[in-house]
Amino acid sequence: MAELMLFRQDVDGRDVKLTGSTVALEVELQRRVEAGLKQMLGVRFLASEYPTGPWHRGRIDTLGLDENGTPVVIEFKKGSDSGVLSQAVSYLSWLDSAHYEFKELVRRVLGAEAAESIDWRRPRMVCIAAGFSHHDRVAVQRLPERIDLVRYRVFDGGLLSLLLVDSSPGSPNPAASRRHRERDAAVDSAPVTSTGPAPGSAGLVPECLRDLYSELNDALTAWGEVEVAALRHYIAYRRLMNVASVLFRPRHEAILVYLRLDPDSVALEEGFSRDMRGIGHLGTGDVEVRLASADDLERATPLIRKAFEAA
Repeated sequence: MAELMLFRQDVDGRDVKLTGSTVALEVELQRRVEAGLKQMLGVRFLASEYPTGPWHRGRIDTLGLDENGTPVVIEFKKGSDSGVLSQAVSYLSWLDSAHYEFKELVRRVLGAEAAESIDWRRPRMVCIAAGFSHHDRVAVQRLPERIDLVRYRVFDGGLLSLLLVDSSPGSPNPAASRRHRERDAAVDSAPVTSTGPAPGSAGLVPECLRDLYSELNDALTAWGEVEVAALRHYIAYRRLMNVASVLFRPRHEAILVYLRLDPDSVALEEGFSRDMRGIGHLGTGDVEVRLASADDLERATPLIRKAFEAA
């Protein structure tokens, strides 16, 4: 199991390992994560302690919508609880039967545009707990649902760590995928960004960019566990949050990569990279990198490494 180790230098300059602990009350963890939900998980907050009705008989700790428009259910456990996965599946089942209710909640909290752009194909469950059993981790890989297992620890000095210990990308809901395809077919396909596939998907990368994208994909998946998700307008490379978003510009024979980086922390180059803060664009990330050749990809590799190291 992945283990996060933190060290602090003592007065003699020696590194001393910090010992993490768990919260006394589950609600302490829930309120802290909810307050920093977008920064920690890339999720926009919708509701807390949301009732699921008489059939599912529960209250969802936190409901949200992630940066890709995917519904997110978050459950917290202050300790290690083997029942968290059955609870997760139950709440995802509720979500599948409550599309209209969830959409209206999104409309009230985030507005009509967010409500109309919900992607129902792979609703996401995030379980945050002090630990998970071997059986939990095996079960996640067998379940068709999209589930992230996140281990937390708290440290002296107000430090909180969140470590993604296992994740399943899930299988698309057939009915939701059909509705998504029907909606896309009804949308005018004028000069917006071409949709690109994740490796193994049925779509095709533009012929003129196929070789370059193959090399880019290798570079973006070389940093350990990375989920690749083909969305409507871009391909997301994510851990707990998107680290990179890839868009195709076949007319210009270029690929745009948006990286989750602080533009002030990198040396931007005109015509190659730019600061996207305050500039609307598809995908997520504040640094845009424009790739038109293998040489461009080589120049971009340090930025890609920096984005994944910070993720």
